[in-house]
Amino acid sequence: MEERAAGLSGSFSTGISCSFSTEVLWNDRQMFETGREGEWALRREAERVVNEIAQELRTLDEGTSWFSDLSPAGRQVVLQEVAGYAMQAHITAADGREGVVRSGVKSTANPSVMICMDPPRYGFAALPADEHVKAFRVLVSVFSVADTRRRQTYCKGTCGHAWHNLSPR
Repeated sequence: MEERAAGLSGSFSTGISCSFSTEVLWNDRQMFETGREGEWALRREAERVVNEIAQELRTLDEGTSWFSDLSPAGRQVVLQEVAGYAMQAHITAADGREGVVRSGVKSTANPSVMICMDPPRYGFAALPADEHVKAFRVLVSVFSVADTRRRQTYCKGTCGHAWHNLSPR
C-alpha cells in the first residue's frame, strides 16, 4: 500500500498523469480502512480527478462514475476535499451559478442552493448520502469555472502549480 500511495504522489508531483486503476485503489476497502494512509491516497486521487475535469482531460460524467464507485465514507472525504478546492479557488456567486448550470443538477437541489448562497455553504459531506453525487457534480463544476478563471488570469504563462500543468491521460 505504501508503494501505491508513494507512486501516486511521485507521479502527480511531476505533472504526469497516473495510470492507476480506480478499481484497484478504491474498491480495495482494506486500503481505505487502514486509516490515514488510505485517506491520504484517496485525497490525492481526488485532487488528480478533479483537476483533470477542470482542465477538460476527463469528463464530468467520468469523474462522477469514479466518485460513485467510492464507499460512502470515501465520498464524504472527497466532498470535503473538493469543497476545500472550491474555497481556495475563491469562487464567486457568478461561478456558482455557471457551475450549477454546467453540473446538470437542478438549481433547486440542496447542493446547488448551498453553493450559490452568499457566502457559499460548504457542508456538502453532511448532506444525506443520496445527495452526494449531486454535491460532487456541483462542487466540481463550480471549481472548474473558478479554477479556469484563475488559470487564465493569475497563472497565465507562469504557473508552477503541478495541478495546473497536468498531462493528458
